[in-house]
Order: sequence, then C-alpha cells, then structure tokens
Amino acid sequence: MAINQSIDCPLTTSDTATLTGSLTTRNGNGSGEISTSFRRVLSYQSWGEVQVTGGNGPQVGLKVFKNFNRRSFGTMSGICQLTPHGFLAPALITVVARQLDKHTIGYVTWKWGMQSAMTSMLIRDTPNTRLVCQLQLGIPSTFASVNLVKKFERDEAKLSVSAKAGSFGAMFEYGIEKKISQHSRLGAKVTVGVPVGVTVKIKLNRANQTFVFPIHLSQEIAPNAIFYGTVLPIAVYWLVKVIIVNPFLAKMKEEDIQKKREENASTSNEKKKESETEVRLMTEIVKRIIETEQAVGGLIIIRAWYGKLLVENSMTAGGENNGVSSDVIDVTVPLQSQVKDSRLILTDASKASLPGFYNPCLGEECSLRVLYRFHDVLHECTIADNESLRIPKQSHRLDPS
Repeated sequence: MAINQSIDCPLTTSDTATLTGSLTTRNGNGSGEISTSFRRVLSYQSWGEVQVTGGNGPQVGLKVFKNFNRRSFGTMSGICQLTPHGFLAPALITVVARQLDKHTIGYVTWKWGMQSAMTSMLIRDTPNTRLVCQLQLGIPSTFASVNLVKKFERDEAKLSVSAKAGSFGAMFEYGIEKKISQHSRLGAKVTVGVPVGVTVKIKLNRANQTFVFPIHLSQEIAPNAIFYGTVLPIAVYWLVKVIIVNPFLAKMKEEDIQKKREENASTSNEKKKESETEVRLMTEIVKRIIETEQAVGGLIIIRAWYGKLLVENSMTAGGENNGVSSDVIDVTVPLQSQVKDSRLILTDASKASLPGFYNPCLGEECSLRVLYRFHDVLHECTIADNESLRIPKQSHRLDPS
C-alpha cells in the first residue's frame, strides 16, 4: 500500500513552499519520507527550487527551470543523498524538451550518478487520446515502453493500455480510471508479466492525496488470476455504485433540490403569478396571430410543455400531457405569441426568462416539448433548456412520408 500527500503554500506572488509526505508498505516492511521545498520565480522564463528530504536518508536537491524559446525548455537538477551506509551519493539530472507540434512534445533526459541512464520520450496528447513512447538505455535497466490512454469525456473516464519490455523482463498492463466525485478519481489496473506474475492495483486520488493498494494474485501468468483480477474489481465497483453510491447521491440531490425550493419558495410564487398575468395579457394577441397563421396554413402551436419531462413519448393532438411530470407548465400561449411570419426562433439561453415562462422544477434540468402544425402536418420536437430552437423543420414531422 502507498499513500502520498502534498500541500502547496503560496508565500508571495513569486515564492511557493510545498510540503510532501509518503508512506509505503510492502511484505510487512514499511518506509516513508517527508520533504519540503521552496520555489522562487526568477523571471517569466525561469524559476529555481531547493528541496530537503528525510526518511530514506537525508537528501538535498537543487532544481532550475529555463525557457529557451517558445517551443523549447530545459531543467537541471542536482541531488546529494546520505545513504544508510554513511556514503554521499550525488546525482545530476538534465532534461531538454521541445514542442514538435500542437499535440506532440519530445523529451531527452540524461541521469548521472544513481541509476545512470539516457532516456528519450515522445508524448502525443489530444482531447481524446494520450500516447507515450519511451526508450531508456542505462544502468541497471534498459527498456522500451508504449502507453496509450483513451479519454471518455462524457463518462469522465479513462481506459489505458501499456506494454513494457527490457533487461528486467516484460509486462503488459490494462486498466480504467473514473471520476466518482468532484475531487476524487478511482482506478484499477491489471499487470501481467515476467517475472512479476499477475498484480492488481487499486488507486484512489482525492485532491492531493493518492492511495494505492497493490494485490499480488499470482507469481506466474495464470488465466484464472487474470480473469479474477479483471472481473472482480468491475463487479465490486458496480455493486457498490448501484447499492450504496447511487442511492446516496440521489438522496443528496433530492435534499439539495428541496432546500433550494424552500429557500426560493416566495420568489418562485411571485414569478409564477407574474407569468400567469403575462399569459392573460397575451390571450387577445395570440388569438389574432392564430387567425393569421390559419389563413395561410402557417405555424400553429398545438401544445407546449416546459419543465421536468420524464420520458420522450409524443404528446397527442388532443392535449394529453403524455411523458411529463407534475413539475411542468403549459407554455402553448407564450410560444404562440413568439411566432412571426410562420417562424419561431428561440436562442440558446434559458427559456425560463421568456415572457409567460418560469422555472417549475428549481434545481433540476428543464426541457421544452412542442407539438405544432405547419401546412396542416403535425410536427413535434423536444429540446434542452439551453438549446436553441428554430421551427418549423422537416425533421420534426410526425409523418415523414
């Protein structure tokens, strides 16, 4: 198990102090370290940092960052650590990076001292994918690796696949990570390789805290271990989500909505009365608009609902409110009043601000459903509250023929 946490403390506009701590347990043995760093911005192109670490032997580090131009930058870090045997172990790390195009950046890293190596890395990051290719030549390990991450913005999840091979052996990893709350992400990763066998890692990120729980399932590559390592975390997550998380979030949302409604009860009642008054004043104007539209076979709003629509069933011409909840209002008259020259155009702003409208389901998502006749043909559409509307449209016809 591993736990990491860091705290940033801005001291001035150019100075920042950071306190970082980590704890790790493995096979009954534990270790940990704590470090503090001080960073100063030297100019708009450079900064310097001093870090002091304790735990696995005292360690002092100095790091400098420099922008060479708009597409290139570099860092240099010097580290000096006192080993448990009483020896000083110096190290120097130099990194040079260049932006190759809009989504691609390349790194070259040279390490001297502890675990000397020369590493080249290519990263391509797009809105939907992230690809990392790495090649390292060094002592004691030489390897090549490829990592691909597929991002699902709608579901707030990431699917990752990676392969790594070198002097230590070879391994293949696959996993998924999902956002479970505003500040928390939960992930699971399965590692299959030689000589590591099969391992499952459960990872929880909470703000600046990271919790990692590795579970070693098998010393060798065993199909049953791979199966359980893949299926069991998904099944446990689904059960916890369905049985515990979803009911809890639904209850919290319901309580929040109820609280908002209670706090805004008087304001909502006033807006309701204002909209009812506006609708009464529109009645005569709407009658004249309907007469004009009927004379030319134009746009007639038969029925329109605004509020919390439960399902997508069509409304009948008879005026039944199929597919709507009690948290809706009839906006047939206000919409008809907006018709001009057989056209109705609404912007992508909230419809609650239109004359004759108000929000009947405060704290929940509103929709607008319209059943209308144009050229003696029935049309119907449903849009979100912040979606624009232009009718009539051929795609809204209930009888496409």
